[in-house]
Amino acid sequence: MPRATRPKRPAPGAPVTVPWTRRDSVATAVIAALALFTRFLGLTQPTSSGTPVFDEKHYVPQGWDMVRSSFNPVLGGIESNPGYGLVVHPPLGKQLLAAGETLFGYTPLGWRIMTALFGAAVVVFVFLLARRVSQSTSIGIFAGIIALFDGVLLVAAKFGMLDIFQVLFIVMAAWTLAGDMRQIHHRWHDAWLAGEVDKAGPLGPRMGFRWWRFATGVLLGLALSVKWSGLYYIAFFGLLGSFWDLWLRKRYGVEKPLAGALLKDVPPALATIVLLPALLYIWSWRAWFASETSVYRHSLADGTIAGSDWPWLTNLPEPVAGWLYYHFSVLNFHGSLTSSSGHSHPWDSKPWAWLVGARPILYYSATDIECGNGGTCREMIYLFGTPAIWWLTVPVLLWALWAWITRRDLRVMVPFIAWMAGFLPWLAAFDRQMYFFYATALVPFTAVLIALALGNIAQRGRPLTWPWLRKLADATVTSGQFAVVIYLALVAACFIYWGPIFYGLMVPESYYQSLMWLPSWR
Repeated sequence: MPRATRPKRPAPGAPVTVPWTRRDSVATAVIAALALFTRFLGLTQPTSSGTPVFDEKHYVPQGWDMVRSSFNPVLGGIESNPGYGLVVHPPLGKQLLAAGETLFGYTPLGWRIMTALFGAAVVVFVFLLARRVSQSTSIGIFAGIIALFDGVLLVAAKFGMLDIFQVLFIVMAAWTLAGDMRQIHHRWHDAWLAGEVDKAGPLGPRMGFRWWRFATGVLLGLALSVKWSGLYYIAFFGLLGSFWDLWLRKRYGVEKPLAGALLKDVPPALATIVLLPALLYIWSWRAWFASETSVYRHSLADGTIAGSDWPWLTNLPEPVAGWLYYHFSVLNFHGSLTSSSGHSHPWDSKPWAWLVGARPILYYSATDIECGNGGTCREMIYLFGTPAIWWLTVPVLLWALWAWITRRDLRVMVPFIAWMAGFLPWLAAFDRQMYFFYATALVPFTAVLIALALGNIAQRGRPLTWPWLRKLADATVTSGQFAVVIYLALVAACFIYWGPIFYGLMVPESYYQSLMWLPSWR
């Protein structure tokens, strides 16, 4: 039908925005305070005679190398200890560890303070993400409580490793992506009301510069600069944003929505979500390029590249050739760590085991400690998911998919896609050695999805007439609200019950055995 004779469509619904209130500020402050307290409690205690434990032994010395070799505050320093053979991740995570070690030295506080701060920030941004996608302070609080009491997020924040840095950047990127999607929806609605959509031609209008999307690109670049798995989120978030743009063009009646999206939305999206992260990733290697003694810095001149599997690199300038050789060597290292090639690890954990937290990973142990009346005690720290949270992973994912498809509940979209970005790519490489800390990035989005489900439950049910409950609550409480409170109390109770293996508390052997419900936990 020609545009001039096309009938007037009813106005599409505008996105609902609930203003930020004092209640939101108080909730944020309380959640932040509790997150800081739980993360800093006993932060410096588990050590190996004052030295790092578990995989801290790789990253903490590398961070200290950066401190000792620092050129200046802008460039920083380099990793100069290839003896471990495990300089296999980009520099940013170690640069963040180095920042703490610069302030507090080569001490447990020095190599853990940054992870504790980032871990507390993760909890806050889980609250903020849930608040943004739901426009409900209560749902945000639910998510914040769940994240606060998850053992994986707690333990990941208490050791000088890299995962918690990337998790914060990913959760923040999801938050800014949700902000961009809301903002662009508002822009389309305003343009439609002003008649600008029909005036713009068959491809529809451009929507101007998108600062929230720019922030998303920055955060994805930072995530990539910690670990290469940031690439998964660049791909998934980029596709989600592009399909959202296409959906909005169709929703607001653009005559050629696909062509409009491809020509007007995709190019700036590629610049922001792909090119910008790539530039930030290269920037994270600035100290490597500035130093003459970086690992593989002169691999072209010394003939290493010529005799490698990638001799074509000899055609490139020396810094670029050495940098790419470094990357190919790391990729080859990761690719060789497969179960089929004979590599094994007692704490290997495949992606399907992450769905229920079936195989935690031991970070610290001290056994056969004499205590009590001639008995023995243990001090153990596991990266262990709070069962009341992790055992709901599959049910809440199925609920989210059902709500999205059948009820058009778009609130679940960002956390659901973000969860899939952290899970699906690992299935393609299931033969590789994997560990439960790869799943750290999943639980923030599980928390948001559970909180959204709890929000629905809280709106259902009949009023409870128990006199003691009405007196305690000083208001009418429905069965749905009561169920939500019971669940959150169960999460907190689980956190306390398994607390000894989160904090490395000394407990009798019998109590430790009572915590090991499943054989795979041992």
